[in-house]
Amino acid sequence: MSLAEKVSMIIDDFENASSTQILEVLEKMMPEFKSNLTSEYLQGKMQKILDLDDESEKKKQCKALRPYLDWYLQGL
Repeated sequence: MSLAEKVSMIIDDFENASSTQILEVLEKMMPEFKSNLTSEYLQGKMQKILDLDDESEKKKQCKALRPYLDWYLQGL
């Protein structure tokens, strides 16, 4: 399955995707961002999510990163 297909699946069923799945896909997308600043910002946000213990809080924080998934599908 391609990365674009995985991103699309997560967007289509975001509520049922785990924070782990979302973060794994975002990690794979990062090298394709044109700006190092964007990649560094996203890495920092992802690390903060990984440091959380509560899955529901992780999921809430992942929702804030959803635009990155949309951007990826639109061709960055």
